[in-house]
Amino acid sequence: MQHADLVLKDANVLTMNSLEPYAEAIAIKDEKIVAVGTDKQIKPWVDKQTKVMNLDGKMVVPGFIDTHVHMRGFGRFLTRINLKGINSVTEMQQLLRDRADKTQEEGWILGRGWDQERLKEKRYPTRWDLDKVAPNNPVVFTRVCGHICVANSKALELAGITRDTTAPSGGQIDKDFKTGEPTGILRENAAALVWNAVPEPGEEELAEMCVLACEKAVEAGLTSVHWFCHSPSEIRILQGLRARDELPLRVFLVVPVEFLDSLMDAGLVTGFGDHMVRIGSIKIFADGSLGARTAALKQPYDDEPSNRGMMLYSQRSLNTLALKAHRVGFQLAIHAIGDRAVDMVLKALERTLKEAPRENHRHRVEHVSVLNENLIQRMKKLGLIASVQPHFVMSDFWVEKRLGKARAKWTYPFKRLIHQGVFVVGGSDCPVEPISPLLGIYAAVNREISPQERITVEEALSLYTINAAYASFEEKIKGSIESGKLADLSVLSDDLQKIEPSRIKDVKVEMTIVGGKVVYTIS
Repeated sequence: MQHADLVLKDANVLTMNSLEPYAEAIAIKDEKIVAVGTDKQIKPWVDKQTKVMNLDGKMVVPGFIDTHVHMRGFGRFLTRINLKGINSVTEMQQLLRDRADKTQEEGWILGRGWDQERLKEKRYPTRWDLDKVAPNNPVVFTRVCGHICVANSKALELAGITRDTTAPSGGQIDKDFKTGEPTGILRENAAALVWNAVPEPGEEELAEMCVLACEKAVEAGLTSVHWFCHSPSEIRILQGLRARDELPLRVFLVVPVEFLDSLMDAGLVTGFGDHMVRIGSIKIFADGSLGARTAALKQPYDDEPSNRGMMLYSQRSLNTLALKAHRVGFQLAIHAIGDRAVDMVLKALERTLKEAPRENHRHRVEHVSVLNENLIQRMKKLGLIASVQPHFVMSDFWVEKRLGKARAKWTYPFKRLIHQGVFVVGGSDCPVEPISPLLGIYAAVNREISPQERITVEEALSLYTINAAYASFEEKIKGSIESGKLADLSVLSDDLQKIEPSRIKDVKVEMTIVGGKVVYTIS
């Protein structure tokens, strides 16, 4: 028998393989798992050249996979002003004042994470709030959801946004109802007007952001991410990291639909690449977010009866884009939060699959936040994947106020989706939510919004392991701990199945292993 490169012994292994759910030792050679079993069964794989790690009963699970993360945005978030958790406009102003004091005049100041529902003033911040403390610096602060930003007067001036500016399709410029002046709040596609004026980070700075995001991801136990990219530069950076063997985790790229023609010209489709960096899905935004009241609903928002949110495409345009990407072999990942948006996405996919039937397409609907029985059954019939972000149920504490009791019961219905036979996978939508899959599992198991939709620990784990691997067509090579699969593993401080569910949020990632290589270990 050959020797193993690495053996983990005296472990509490949850394999996510129904045929052999538990084990205590794992043998690894050449990036793959070669044996799983008891310490005694694995002992023949050990010789003088084998590195043996005694885990003292620590839990080992398949390496976590985040199926929805904006890594560039996460890296940028880590270097900008963190506005998560602030409780007032005054607190926002203080953070801005501190940063302005350290920033040269006319230098851009960026931040992210505010939520008007958490602010003492119970309103959106405005350009004038920001002007009071940073009149000479252009400032853009993005809401936690990423679908709204507030810009100060200097930023609006540099972007050329005035009272006479018309919002682009799929966007809105909020204006003072008395004066007609922009308030600084830019919704959905209108935010691009100001972001186009923000200097793009250079390749070196962008690379630093991406590397920082990857480091934080493996610290959270992630061995793979579905990387929602925003520019060709990110792909070049990832290729460079891969070529230099400096990429610490695996990447499944989700590419904006705007790049579809370029990918087609290059002959690239879902699955192109290798086990470290692969082309994944085509991303389409159908609507906005509940927090920004831009998610498209069939009925108006309970707390804003004149508003049903906004669709970013017409039904015809959505149909055209979906069919185009599908015909050339791409997997689709379509953002749809409100029930009106989900309905339109399902109509587009129903039409697409009727005109161009394809087995095993594994098209995804991202977020699917507000549902009903009809929508769930249609998703099941079409064989769609529901890509959900469990931590939303912790952050969206205001959902009943926003939607009313009846619709709130159908918001983030994880248990119904699973029990109705829809394939469900889990992600973070970081930097919207924390990147930690353990916090996602904690939220899914302990949710207080519609507690009847709580799922079991094992169901929650499957969202980030074997199910997540299926979403990227990789369930045969990862997602569970089995002989022949990639040696991607997360080592945890506690047994998720035995501790009180309320303690899951306190569990630590002790080690992260990718392809048999330790890429993170707790200090």
